Amino acid sequence: MSSQTGPDENVSDENLPAEQESHGAELAKTDPFADPGLPPHEHRIQDIDERAAKRSERTVAFLFTLSMLATVGFIASFVAFPIDQIVYAWPIGNVSALNLALGLTLGVALFCIGAGAVHWARTLMSDEEMVDERHAIAASPEVREKVFSDFKQGAKESAFGRRKLIRNTMFGAVALVPLSGVVLLRDLGPLPEDKLRHTAWKKGKLLVNENTDEPLRPEDIAVGSLTFAKPEGLEHGDEEFAKEIAKAALMIVRLEPNDIKDKRELDWSHEGIVAFSKICTHVGCPVSLYEQQTHHVLCPCHQSTFDLSDGARVLFGPAGHPLPQLNISVNKDGYLEAQGDFAEPVGPAFWERG
Repeated sequence: MSSQTGPDENVSDENLPAEQESHGAELAKTDPFADPGLPPHEHRIQDIDERAAKRSERTVAFLFTLSMLATVGFIASFVAFPIDQIVYAWPIGNVSALNLALGLTLGVALFCIGAGAVHWARTLMSDEEMVDERHAIAASPEVREKVFSDFKQGAKESAFGRRKLIRNTMFGAVALVPLSGVVLLRDLGPLPEDKLRHTAWKKGKLLVNENTDEPLRPEDIAVGSLTFAKPEGLEHGDEEFAKEIAKAALMIVRLEPNDIKDKRELDWSHEGIVAFSKICTHVGCPVSLYEQQTHHVLCPCHQSTFDLSDGARVLFGPAGHPLPQLNISVNKDGYLEAQGDFAEPVGPAFWERG
């Protein structure tokens, strides 16, 4: 050892003072990195008191059961709360009731599974310290046998087979939680069902002038004129107006009855007044260009042309189907009314109307 020596000076142990030599010998005997070993094992109260173990078991089962209830609540929230309902939640403020309910129930479900598993591990599973020496990455047959043996021993010490209440409630909680993900598929959008096949028109609905909002009488429509109409009760300020008028928009033309070639068109008309969907069957543009002399109507987007005197059949253009006709008549008060909905879906031919 050396102390404050120059680069060319060597000091042997013989020249060290007696106190410094004694101190160095003491340091040599002390290993600062020596393994201190494990402290004495302290048993938990659950290890020595079965009543405490039962309490912990009930706590874990309660958490798993609460997780199941929260998952059921998550699923029920989709039915119970409208998507547009807003509630006040302190301190967040005004939030969607559906999102708030989904977040709380799913959070409780996942938290309770995690808390139950942690409490189970800390209070009921074995907490004996085990020391294992490092070994090579490639396991020998003896090591693999030891691993399987340790696994079986761990399963036994976890009391998984003996604590049936915990096991069953855990299975229930873990089995129900994935249902939350399945229900979340609802956010992809509601199923269309048969909504594309129906409009706001129903039997008895009055034909209302789209510009004046007044019910139409036969005398309001002159021969050769084109009038646009909407169903009674559908107002511009309604939240669903744009969606409904996109399917229910109607054009009304008055022809001479002798000019109508199609029998069904004549049967569904009133004194030569015919009502057809305004929505082009190509890509849904509004059909609005009417030729009085030929009784043809033209879509301005892609020039699909329909013959309104012959069942609105396609004369030219990319449209694949005639315009749907609405069956109309006159009620006892002298107003034009619908006799039902369109006989076929309006607008573009979705899935070939299958």
